[in-house]
Amino acid sequence: MTVAEQIKTLRDELEHHNYNYYVLDNPTISDFEFDQKLKELQQLEEKHPEFFDENSPTHRVGGGLTKNFETVVHERRMYSLDNSYSKEDVLDWEARIRRALGDIPVEYTCELKFDGASISITYQDGKLKQAITRGDGFQGDNVTTNIKTIRSVPLKLKGDYPDKFEIRGEIILPLAGFEKMNNELVELGMAPYANPRNTASGSLKLQDSSEVAKRPLDCLLYFVVADRMPFKTHFESLEAARRWGFKVPKEAILAKNVDEVFEFLDYWDTHRHNLPYETDGVVIKVNDLHFQEELGYTAKAPRWAIAYKFKSEQVSTRLNSISYQVGRTGAITPVANLQPVQLAGTVVKRASLHNADQIEKLDIRIGDEVFVEKGGEIIPKIIAVDVSKRPLDAQKVEYLTHCPECNSPLVRLAGEAQHYCPNFYGCPPQIIGRIQHYISRKAMDIEGLGGETVALLFHNGLVRNYADLYDLTVEQVIPLERMAKKSAENLVNGIEKSKEIPFERVLYALGIRYVGETVAKKLAKHYKSITALRQASVLDLVLVDEIGERIAQSVVSFFENEDNLAIVDRLQNYGVQLEVVERVNPNATNKLEGKTFVVSGVFEHFSRDGIKIAIEDNGGKIGSSISAKTHYVVAGDNMGPAKLEKANKLGVAILSEAEFRSMLE
Repeated sequence: MTVAEQIKTLRDELEHHNYNYYVLDNPTISDFEFDQKLKELQQLEEKHPEFFDENSPTHRVGGGLTKNFETVVHERRMYSLDNSYSKEDVLDWEARIRRALGDIPVEYTCELKFDGASISITYQDGKLKQAITRGDGFQGDNVTTNIKTIRSVPLKLKGDYPDKFEIRGEIILPLAGFEKMNNELVELGMAPYANPRNTASGSLKLQDSSEVAKRPLDCLLYFVVADRMPFKTHFESLEAARRWGFKVPKEAILAKNVDEVFEFLDYWDTHRHNLPYETDGVVIKVNDLHFQEELGYTAKAPRWAIAYKFKSEQVSTRLNSISYQVGRTGAITPVANLQPVQLAGTVVKRASLHNADQIEKLDIRIGDEVFVEKGGEIIPKIIAVDVSKRPLDAQKVEYLTHCPECNSPLVRLAGEAQHYCPNFYGCPPQIIGRIQHYISRKAMDIEGLGGETVALLFHNGLVRNYADLYDLTVEQVIPLERMAKKSAENLVNGIEKSKEIPFERVLYALGIRYVGETVAKKLAKHYKSITALRQASVLDLVLVDEIGERIAQSVVSFFENEDNLAIVDRLQNYGVQLEVVERVNPNATNKLEGKTFVVSGVFEHFSRDGIKIAIEDNGGKIGSSISAKTHYVVAGDNMGPAKLEKANKLGVAILSEAEFRSMLE
């Protein structure tokens, strides 16, 4: 046997035994035998570097160092899931599905929702190419080296896999492994980790991959994404992923109807505590992939999936005091300071009280014994007071009347639950909060500048608003705490680079009340420039698609403020992108002008996005759903029956891909 054949044989054997042990939980050789084979392979690879393979089993032991994790844009956005907390919520979701798809049978997959760190792994030609954390859904960190150390993640695939695809899942730390790690820390006299989820997430960002390899991380996969899926249903994709070598949880089931969904929910609500890892709910998905495509997405989540959260764990503890926080919009949030208590794997010291109405409703008093739970398993909140344990001298809480930061009298607008500090340009937390929002990842994404540094810049008198950032010099920044010359240069260079950020994100970064990412995109697309937007009236704005009166009034109020106008003028002078830079297509025409199209189905020569770009490049408009205003539906294979029925009912012309291409020609 040649050296090349020896190396290949050992690699194949080790991958096979690794799969048996970590995926099937059915080892066929001893740990000693496995280690001996691995050692033999390492020695051969060291002697014969010409046979290097980045996906060799020897790379699972780690050793690569990553000082800075590269930020990578996801090819396909990683959406969040809408949450539900009752069966009524699930029934409401199912009713929306039926209204959208029509009166046809719908099957669902039910999968346990794992409490870990989301990951998207790309495979090409059957080999692991890249692993990216979820990040903000649009971009994440490249943690490929660390992911390769996780034994349940296949480095090479088996069977009839697509040429290129992404598979998404959760990196978790099983409870037994978490307990073992904490016991070792305690023996060394060190503080134990708080919970498995945070420990798993933190492990992915360790710079030394050999340290990651020592941690008993696991990877559970649940979603395959590809340009052309080789199956018709989500459940088929899970079964295929298992055949390819992925660890897909066996608890997932196919439910024929919502009654079977509820049976699954009831079973796991009681049996989840027997699992070897943490789960906080169930994810329910429409099984048919073409139905998923028809249902589409909201700005944040798929319409075809929902997360059902199990009832939160509750504990009781003492309320020691109430403090008040000031947000970037001036909104005041009361915070309960609690006697520290263990809740759902973390020590809770504080909980939100939301607003004055909530305090009044709970009739909460300092010294009360209160019941706390994690809303959606994330944010602690007080849900009730144990009045039987109330001290006799407990005083009713008098809500704050003046800002805790600048002492301005608080205001409460009619119809609003929260109090506000009106000192928009003089209240430090509001100023700092607006600048922190401006530099945030979804806004200007300024590299080298974080929230703490913004606070330092403000307290050292270097910035009073986000336009001041563009006047900063390296010499001004270096004296700041924990700031070296290189860090200062990175910060100033990051601010300069932010001038390339497109207008829609700049508009979001300005922090106009009620103008989130989606609204900013719509306004940027409609008005094209800040100059046109600042001249718009409330009436003009409400005529824009999906812009209501509250948003319109907020935008007009923002531009009526002289301080805001001065800041915007400064940004414009610094060269920040305050108008849309049109993408130029030399072949663009206006032949589709005045026509609205809806695109549905799967196409042979175009992607769906490609068709939409072609429509807009030729003057047409894209509609999100079929209505009386729709002129054409461009229909590919497997167009949803509900859309087809609606188009026929409204008399909307249906174009095949070939007919659409002819229309362009």
